[in-house]
Amino acid sequence: MQPIRLGILGAGNIARSHLQTLVKMEQFAVSGIADVYRPAAEQRAQEFGLARIYESPDELLDDEAIDAVVICVPNKFHAPQTIRALRSGKHVMVEKPMGINAQAAKEILLAQRSTGNIVMVTHQRRWEPLNIQLKEQVSKGALGEIYHAKTGWMRRKGIPGWGTWFTQKAESGGGPLIDIGVHMLDLTLYLMGNPKPVSVSGSTYAEFGPKRKGIGTWGKPNWDGFFDVEDLATALIKMENGSSLSLDVSWAVHTDTDNKAYIQLMGSEGGASIRGNSGKLLTEKFDMPLDVDLNPAQDADEGVRVRMYKHFIECVREGKEPISNAYTGYTNNLVLEAIYESSHTGSEVKLDWSL
Repeated sequence: MQPIRLGILGAGNIARSHLQTLVKMEQFAVSGIADVYRPAAEQRAQEFGLARIYESPDELLDDEAIDAVVICVPNKFHAPQTIRALRSGKHVMVEKPMGINAQAAKEILLAQRSTGNIVMVTHQRRWEPLNIQLKEQVSKGALGEIYHAKTGWMRRKGIPGWGTWFTQKAESGGGPLIDIGVHMLDLTLYLMGNPKPVSVSGSTYAEFGPKRKGIGTWGKPNWDGFFDVEDLATALIKMENGSSLSLDVSWAVHTDTDNKAYIQLMGSEGGASIRGNSGKLLTEKFDMPLDVDLNPAQDADEGVRVRMYKHFIECVREGKEPISNAYTGYTNNLVLEAIYESSHTGSEVKLDWSL
């Protein structure tokens, strides 16, 4: 088959991560890149041998020779660029979160449904070997009915790009909740079997960022910028089927943490625990606790993003629905927005699923 012709929107660090995978996959031909800051696009084009630098995102989106785009721009531009790409007949791989808020995510979902083109959100943690194996066990019924889950990612000193768009609510939509929390929310809901969230209670805090403390190594700080997002968030999410999910995330916090993402699933027949690159199933046999290590086969020729993009290829070529589709992206945004609202009002928030 002919390779899928890709355009890259955005030339920052996230785009670089995608390009490291894409240029090695013969199923893709990266046609070019666009960024509102042309020197960044020039740097990526030189680094990865890209033939064309588009003068603007609009020029790239208007190019009928491009089949699909990868959107790697600040969160507030995800919806306008995704919607324009869909209406230009292109399939879309969009960075997380799908939208800067629930309204933006709703607009993407409606545009996807009206055009019929593919929208896939880059929740690459779904493609990690441990999580794939755990999902298989959940699907086989090894855990029974999952009634509660705990997930989180507590970074002790990891505020990214202080003063840049990462720490400005108008550009990003929020702090660690919408940055790394969306990964853990998405993955845990997926592993639970995608129950429908119906209510949220949450709190957010900003104890480090406003004091220019807790600075991490991702991104280059802009000390002329500002910080108006949270640096820690916590929430309890209740589902339509009666199950619940506890979520805790931070960019900076004074606590004993190994900085590793974690998930705990609690089911009627068994449980599961993943922390970093280790995982196990937990059950009971002969009135004794029994733990079984998760030990997925490692494919030396494939990385997480390769598996993710192979799924995208399959969806584009065969018209399949991605597992991280526009609806799951909308679900994530609804929950995130409800957490922020609950923190602001001090009350539980019921999710509004009307489209």
